[in-house]
Amino acid sequence: MNVFIENRGKVVPLTGNHKTMRFQCISDVRAYWEALRDGRAAPFRSEVDPRGIERALEYAFVLERIAPQVARFRLAGMHLTDLMGMEVRGMPVTAFFTPEARAEASAALEAVFSGPNTAELSLRAEPGLGRPALEARLLILPLRSDLGDMTRALGCLTAEGPIGRTPRRFDVVSATVRPISAVVPGPARAPRTPMPNGFAESPAEFALAQPPAIRSRGHLRLVKSDS
Repeated sequence: MNVFIENRGKVVPLTGNHKTMRFQCISDVRAYWEALRDGRAAPFRSEVDPRGIERALEYAFVLERIAPQVARFRLAGMHLTDLMGMEVRGMPVTAFFTPEARAEASAALEAVFSGPNTAELSLRAEPGLGRPALEARLLILPLRSDLGDMTRALGCLTAEGPIGRTPRRFDVVSATVRPISAVVPGPARAPRTPMPNGFAESPAEFALAQPPAIRSRGHLRLVKSDS
């Protein structure tokens, strides 16, 4: 399990920098989201422009919260389709987790929407016949819907190594939930008109002060920033 320390508002892994390079798209999506929110608790879903995360589009996704601890993919990059071996739009996020890990993943997901918080999970798929060992990283960042409620999320899921026989499902190695420091109260500006392509969605296709402490098998930790 990874060990994290708090350093001036930043979470620093003690395992070295090689994973930072391997999971660069995670950093790209987080940096884009931080710039987009511009001091707010979260940006609007309609503000997300796929050109801003062009290098990470294959690994990116958009979620819709449909019930407590439940969210489905509205859009997803091809890497997620490759991991599952099928189209994932409309599927719940928990489809990517083993039955043993789903409660912990759902708790992290709920923390993102109810905080709001950000969540980053380190994942591992156990090897098996035709399935090599696989490490992955999952990032979930809250977004506001056009109505202003916190029911959308921008995320990134990337696995390193041969995928092998699908579907691949993951256990949670560690999870870090960070509270969001918003310097501008509430939604500071109206949502923009959705992009006509990229992350724009077709409605017909988808008819379908402190965050709460989360405890699940001792993996999920709340990291507080002094900033």
